[in-house]
Amino acid sequence: MTLPITITFWAYIGLSALAILLYIPKLIQFRYAFQKPTYRKAKTCRRISVVIPARNESAVIGDLFASIKKQDYGKDFFDVNVIVKDPDDPTVELAKALGANVFVVPDQTCKGDALDGYFKAIKEKIATYDAFVIVDADAVLDRSYVSELNNALEYDFDIFLTRKFVKNYLGGRRARTVFTNCSALTWPILDDLGNKYRMQKDMPLNMCGQGMMVRRSVIERIGGWPYRTLTEDYELKLDSLLKGFRSMFYPYAVIYTEEALHHKDNFQRRVRWLTGYSQCDKKYKQQIMDQIRKRGSFTSGEREYFFGIVPLILFLIVSVATGVAGAGIAIYYTLQESRLWFEAVMLLIVMPFGVMYVLLLGYSVLALLACPEMFAPLGFWEKTGTVLFNPLYLLEYVPIYIMSRRYAKKNTDGGWQQTARVEYDTPPEEK
Repeated sequence: MTLPITITFWAYIGLSALAILLYIPKLIQFRYAFQKPTYRKAKTCRRISVVIPARNESAVIGDLFASIKKQDYGKDFFDVNVIVKDPDDPTVELAKALGANVFVVPDQTCKGDALDGYFKAIKEKIATYDAFVIVDADAVLDRSYVSELNNALEYDFDIFLTRKFVKNYLGGRRARTVFTNCSALTWPILDDLGNKYRMQKDMPLNMCGQGMMVRRSVIERIGGWPYRTLTEDYELKLDSLLKGFRSMFYPYAVIYTEEALHHKDNFQRRVRWLTGYSQCDKKYKQQIMDQIRKRGSFTSGEREYFFGIVPLILFLIVSVATGVAGAGIAIYYTLQESRLWFEAVMLLIVMPFGVMYVLLLGYSVLALLACPEMFAPLGFWEKTGTVLFNPLYLLEYVPIYIMSRRYAKKNTDGGWQQTARVEYDTPPEEK
């Protein structure tokens, strides 16, 4: 190797080794991915409110309503509360046919507005409920979902995240694509590879508003639903660092979520997620820093918030910088008509990308193994194709992150958009 190639190569090796060394504590936490909390059976039936933001969702909410009718929990112990924007929304009649309560929140511009409007409307009745579970209109509930929520309340936590399966898998093959499958892998990555460890260490979980249950005491303390960013669920996580709310991942309650079919919808959805994360960081980071200064030390949750992603960012920056440098060196040797351009390409471009791909491939396989029951409807070759493609799917977060930071800085959110819906060969309620 010539000097430019040698220096760049060993700089990459050294800094990558440092990033991996810093990431070792995260690797250790993966052992929790295959553990489940002890199952507890509730001795009493608590009153639970199923809260459904349903603006313009009449085309898909029928599947959810059908699954609600089949719940094995006593009908006297849970209410269905549907939130719409327009009183003429066709969802209203569907909800009334179910026997659900309908709340019209005309000034809603985001999910947080809809939820807050509901909580303000029942202010005098909040004490009649023990907990509230937020369910998106395009979801489907497992038959025992609400009864398992009641079991979850046996644990001493404030916020509960439930197991996400994929609604698309209830339909035929045309109800999913490789982007759907990669999006599905997001849930075991977040919950099994991350939240199970956080729960053990009493750290706030990475929240997901879909299928999230909060105790009445949380709603009373925060005064409704004060969160207005694009990711109001992540906002609740950061507020938990300030208010001390304890959260739990409860895998026994299963909700089926609909994942985007096409790359465009999937990409836009992830841009909105990361834009919302940037909004939340801007809103809460200084408050959390002030709390740390006042206390004089970090909690484990605060330490993860500020430093948990540092090893990944370091590894990514080193890999990208090495690739850029390798491209420059390769161009230089090509102009010099030297065959060293090939060595530069292989060592400084192909190898860093290959290492990233292999590491992300292992991460994808681990996520698949952590929740095999989710992917049971997929055949061997579809699973194989999914894990082989998922590293590229994850690497796409690099341009998504850059875009989201720009949108957050300009206070641009692209509006409250809905993705294209899936048509099923067989309705989920008939499965």
